[in-house]
Amino acid sequence: MTRLLSTAVALIVLTGAVIGLADDRPHVVFVAGDHEYRSEITMPLLAELLEEHHGFRTSQVIPVDDQGNMDPKADRNLQGLDALADADLAVFYLRWRTLPDDQMQKIVDYVNSGRPMIGLRTTTHAFRNQEGDFARWNHGFGQDIFGQRWITHHGHHSSTAVFPAISPHPILRGVEPFVGRSWLYHVTPVQGQDVQTLLLGRAIGSNRAEDTPYPLIQPVAWTKTYTGDTGQTARVFFTTLGHPEEFTDINKRRLMINSIFWALGKEAQIPADGTQADLVGDYDPPSVH
Repeated sequence: MTRLLSTAVALIVLTGAVIGLADDRPHVVFVAGDHEYRSEITMPLLAELLEEHHGFRTSQVIPVDDQGNMDPKADRNLQGLDALADADLAVFYLRWRTLPDDQMQKIVDYVNSGRPMIGLRTTTHAFRNQEGDFARWNHGFGQDIFGQRWITHHGHHSSTAVFPAISPHPILRGVEPFVGRSWLYHVTPVQGQDVQTLLLGRAIGSNRAEDTPYPLIQPVAWTKTYTGDTGQTARVFFTTLGHPEEFTDINKRRLMINSIFWALGKEAQIPADGTQADLVGDYDPPSVH
């Protein structure tokens, strides 16, 4: 009987594929491309959690060189951006890309669609040297969409103690205070009329004194909205965290999975103790300074 049931299920799946039945799983596209934090490794980790634990569909956008090989230092070509056309959510982890117009247009079309967006860390400075109609995104992608552009941080040898700024919030369910390996970004004041700061961070081992213009406590995670040129308004979540070592901590992983559920309007599905965020396999974080 079990074998018959398995065969029947296989036939249903095959039939659906043949006749083109719609795949109603949420489709999350991870757009990775940075020089520092190996987002081409950490974003697939999150995708694996979404697929294995939550039944999502995911796609990966990666930086490639002229030969089509993945290379995080190849800052002029992102492979896979067509996936944004039917994405339900885009997660951006970019740093100082200079992209051809056709690739930028695919990103801008998504930005203006009203669909939700999530950004991590260096996405405050996702693009540079864009020209013409896309020059606005050199600063605007970070500042206008996600709430801040690149300003400065508290030093490569520092870390960040992370703690809640408010309670309760669906994104914070099951997220306990933790210490992040990311050095604290200066972001105040975060831009946007409806910004809601969720987590604060205190710099540990900062190379900046308390009496500088860069306080040792800064927002590290917040929500806001963004209304694009078409007038459609999107939910937005941003975090300045994102060091690869942080993804060994279930609090960081859960923060990201919770934020994905929230951005998709599925906050009612986030359990009181947070979403399932256990590692599926081994994760050996790459070394970065």
